[in-house]
Amino acid sequence: MTERRAFLAGTLSAASVGSAAAVPQAAVQTPLDPLVWPVVTKFQPNIPSFAGHTDTVPDIVGRIGTPPSLVIFTEGNHLMVLLGDEIVGAFPSWAKSQPEYADLSLDNVMVVTLPQPIVIQMIRTGGIALGNLTLDVSRSSGFYPDIIMGYPEPLQQLRRLGAIEQQARFFCKNRGVALLVRKGNPLGIHNLADVTSTGARIALSGPGDVRAKCRAVTDELLGKPAADAFFAAEVPGFPGRLGIMHRDLPEMIAAGYADAAVTWYHLVSHWVRIFPNQFELVAVAGAEPFFTQIALGRVAYPLRPRALRAFDEFFFGRAKDVYPRYDFARMNDDEYGATLALD
Repeated sequence: MTERRAFLAGTLSAASVGSAAAVPQAAVQTPLDPLVWPVVTKFQPNIPSFAGHTDTVPDIVGRIGTPPSLVIFTEGNHLMVLLGDEIVGAFPSWAKSQPEYADLSLDNVMVVTLPQPIVIQMIRTGGIALGNLTLDVSRSSGFYPDIIMGYPEPLQQLRRLGAIEQQARFFCKNRGVALLVRKGNPLGIHNLADVTSTGARIALSGPGDVRAKCRAVTDELLGKPAADAFFAAEVPGFPGRLGIMHRDLPEMIAAGYADAAVTWYHLVSHWVRIFPNQFELVAVAGAEPFFTQIALGRVAYPLRPRALRAFDEFFFGRAKDVYPRYDFARMNDDEYGATLALD
């Protein structure tokens, strides 16, 4: 797990973390079995496939070398919905059923689910390195987004680069944060206050929307002094990492670096579903008002305009109902599809 993340070193600076505080120390726990992340694409016969702890690329989905049918760059915390059978999996057959799009070839929809600072850097610099392999991210290579999904601030940065159109549309919102703990909850963590009272070591994401909301909700629910103690219990990272992202949080618990993690409710729910023998979800009462929303931005002068238009129509026709099935909050009619001005 740590090795597969090493390529981020060229694009992500080290995350700043709180200093250690004098809190009770939780007992060191035996590492769990290594996490083997599910493969989200269908295996192709006679093609060698790596799936395990090394030689995998979990955050770029699709075929390099074949002309892309559509390219979507997105931050990764909603990948369980986007890459599932109800969205990317269902898109090609839906398009075939529509006279306007029936002739589109959609057999290579490519999706990048890397953290947003890296997505921005990929577009700004025109490439990304995965160990010894460098991918050319450019219009000439074809590996260049038609759609970018993200939080408002990263989309605004991309607009300033001239990469996307001046408006985006919101399509989902989360339910605030929750806690991820080991199966059986051995430390008895049932709320945010228990993290510090038990001396638990906490895993938190690096700078960004989720970290800001974690700070806001702990300030609100615990008060600033207790929130300071909560953040002081943060584990600064683990070997091979320069910044903590969404897949790193369960890895830190499984490997014994941390006792609990706090991040978006739907992510914790997803990890518990795919690793039911290793993790549990602890809900945080009062956290739901501290949500964020994700919007879809259309790239300026897209390489595949008809495929973009087809996906936009398909996606906004179903995302409102699909995302709540993955523990996102349900958006009302005023929220769903609302315009986000980026200028």
